[in-house]
Amino acid sequence: MSDEIKFVIPKGSLEEQTIKFLKLADLEVIRKSPRDYNPKIKDFRISSVKVLRPQEIPQYVAAAYFDLGITGLDWVRETGSDVRIIAELPYSKTASEKVKIVLAVHEQSTANSPFDLKRGSRISTEYPRLAKQYFEQKGISVDIFLSYGATEAKVPDIMDGIVELTETGETLKRSGLKVIDVILESSTVLIANEASYEAKRRSIDDIKTLILGAIDAQNRALIKMNVPENKLEEIIKILPTMKAPSVAKLYNADYYAVESVVAKEQINELIPKLKQHGAEDILELSISKIVD
Repeated sequence: MSDEIKFVIPKGSLEEQTIKFLKLADLEVIRKSPRDYNPKIKDFRISSVKVLRPQEIPQYVAAAYFDLGITGLDWVRETGSDVRIIAELPYSKTASEKVKIVLAVHEQSTANSPFDLKRGSRISTEYPRLAKQYFEQKGISVDIFLSYGATEAKVPDIMDGIVELTETGETLKRSGLKVIDVILESSTVLIANEASYEAKRRSIDDIKTLILGAIDAQNRALIKMNVPENKLEEIIKILPTMKAPSVAKLYNADYYAVESVVAKEQINELIPKLKQHGAEDILELSISKIVD
């Protein structure tokens, strides 16, 4: 069996971020137009690429139409697909945080927990399987209605509540809704067909390594500097590192070249501090990938 991978990536809300990180991983998605659903990735491990809705991807990967796919954990759970989750990819539609599937009701509702809902309450959702499991586990009898979009607009005129995906909760608030429970925390995941993972593990793990390396690098930077010999220990004590800083003696000088990988959120505080403690010629450099 060939080790080449049939890869499927999501269209819609996850599309922009997915294409961005694949490009950073040197796995650029090459499309003839934004509506090209059969793009190319110039990598010897990838034989074909398809762009599909994330709702469909887990089932198609499970059925071996594709070896590898990117989708949301919410859709893996909703479809009940038998796939292997090989990595969590820490990004969503617009952010790097997890999203949540929540139970929400009208802001003027007296319900402040799922147990406050009246028997037979009407719940609209794009996640009927997850909603059914959730209410059954809690022993709450409700009527669940499949939604095809604009779910929040149905409360309170048509529905008593909704089970909906949210990143920040702001859209729900603007629609006059309040969250009364979190059903699932979801993230973007890299999934593989079980048989494909056994047969093509090296290729699949290679792609996983490249993607995770590119994502991890976005939050870090390489700091390089020259440090006088008499200030070296002082600088080392305040310098964050992944494991330990690299230190090398400069030719024919009482200086050392020091470099370290640090979190980007520390940079603006760290650089002035390094200068105050004697570091010179400080450089901040971007990193393409970090592979542990």
